[in-house]
Amino acid sequence: MDMIEGTMEHALPFYSFGAGEPLVVLRWFTVDHANPHGLERHAELRVLSPLAAHREVFAINRAPDMPAGTTMSDIAREHAEALDAFFGKPVDVLGMSSGGSLALQLAAEHPRVVRRLVIAGAAYTLTEQTRDAQRDYTAAIAAGKRGAHHQVPITVRNPLLQTLLTPILWLSDPLLRPENPLDMLHFAQAEDTFDVADRLATITAPTLVIGGADDLAYTPELFQATADGIPGGRLISYPGTGHMSTFSSKRFATDILEFLDAPGSGADEVD
Repeated sequence: MDMIEGTMEHALPFYSFGAGEPLVVLRWFTVDHANPHGLERHAELRVLSPLAAHREVFAINRAPDMPAGTTMSDIAREHAEALDAFFGKPVDVLGMSSGGSLALQLAAEHPRVVRRLVIAGAAYTLTEQTRDAQRDYTAAIAAGKRGAHHQVPITVRNPLLQTLLTPILWLSDPLLRPENPLDMLHFAQAEDTFDVADRLATITAPTLVIGGADDLAYTPELFQATADGIPGGRLISYPGTGHMSTFSSKRFATDILEFLDAPGSGADEVD
C-alpha cells in the first residue's frame, strides 16, 4: 500500500496508509517521537496492515522536543487540536499501550474529536510495576546508561526467563538508543501520574477495551474496571495473552473492525 508521511498541527509525526474511513492510531511507548523505521516499522505494520485493508490508518506519535513538566492533559490537548484541524470531524481512535493512556485522556477531555474508541493493552492508570519499569528505564537512558533491562519485570513472569532475558536486553540496549532521550523521559514522567478513574464516566464515545489475560504491564482487574467505568464500555479479554502479544493476536484486527462498524456499542463481553 502507498504510504504518506508528514506532521499534523503541533508537529505531531504521522504516517498513513490504507483506504476507507479514517482510523487514528495513537502509538505505544516509543523510543523516539518520530515515525518508525527499520524493524520498528516492520513490527508496527504487521499489527496495522490488517486494519488498513478496511480503513485509512493514521498512526500518530507524540511531538518531538517535549518539554519537562508536560502533562497527559497537555498532550491530549495537542492531539485534539491536531485532529480537529486535520479531519474537521470526530474520528475513530485506537490507543495501544501508552497510546491507550493518551486515548482515554483525549476522550475524557475532548469528546468532540472521538467518534468511537478502542483501548488496547491499556487502562485508566498504570500499575506500580509498570511505573517503576518506565521510571528506571527512561532515567537510565537519559543519564547515558543502559536501561532496556529494566523492562524485564513487565515482559516475562518466570524468574528463570527473567534471569536469561536481563543480560540479553542489557547487551542489545545500544541498538535501541533514542535520538533524544529526554522525549522518552518526559513522556514517561507525564504518564507516571496518569489516572482518569474519576473521568471514565464522562466518556461519551462507544468504547471497546481489549486486554490480554496474562498482561504483566497491567492486570485483568484494571482492564475490567476501565470498561466498567465507561458508560456502555465493553471488554474483550484474550486468554493466555501477554502485553505485546495482544496486538499480534489473530483476533485483534477483526475484533476492532467489528466494533467500529457495528451499529451499536455492544454489551460487556469477556471470553
